[in-house]
Amino acid sequence: MKTDLTHVYLMPGMAANPTIFEYIKLPEDQYEIHWLKWQIPNKEETLKEYAQRMCQFIKHENIVLLGVSFGGILVQEMSKLIKIKKLFVVSSVKSHYELPKRFKLLKVTKAYKILPTQLVSNIDLLAKYAFGETVKKRVDLYKKYLSVNDKTYLDWSIKQVVCWDQEEPNTQAIYIHGDKDIVFPHSCTGNCIVINGGTHIMIINKYKWFNENLPKLIES
Repeated sequence: MKTDLTHVYLMPGMAANPTIFEYIKLPEDQYEIHWLKWQIPNKEETLKEYAQRMCQFIKHENIVLLGVSFGGILVQEMSKLIKIKKLFVVSSVKSHYELPKRFKLLKVTKAYKILPTQLVSNIDLLAKYAFGETVKKRVDLYKKYLSVNDKTYLDWSIKQVVCWDQEEPNTQAIYIHGDKDIVFPHSCTGNCIVINGGTHIMIINKYKWFNENLPKLIES
């Protein structure tokens, strides 16, 4: 029966739209997938306030919540506000201690306030912000997945990542990280499932691993 389905909500990474999950397929007799998408934040909105607002899009109880990259930070905050069945944090960080040195420097110097986010119509620059790599030959791929290029959103998002203050890993979370992730290179240690060869965009190019393993992890 449809009422017996487990509802799985997926949150994309910074600047990405939810089509990054287009290859994620779970057994339809057990799960129903729902894509969450970024809302434009209020300029002075805190991450907790934003998480509360995003929880309004959760229409079911006892859900599975999965977030990628900055979306992984967001779902950790959302999980503190609603009851969930399972929490997955993919290609992200467990606490502010795992943020790379360049992020910490941005925080100390407050240089995140002057980053050239007005240039994000340049798809190559947007790819560097969101995926940590240049476009090279994959221009069409990035144009497809990276569509949230509002300056207010990007300024706010970068500040929230740089200034995230979580001290300890979320005890509810199942952390999944790639050993080739150059955006968050310090996140494979501790209680974490490490995917060999996984990069920051492994939700796209390692989707077969997720399709095979997510059901087992959800029910474990």
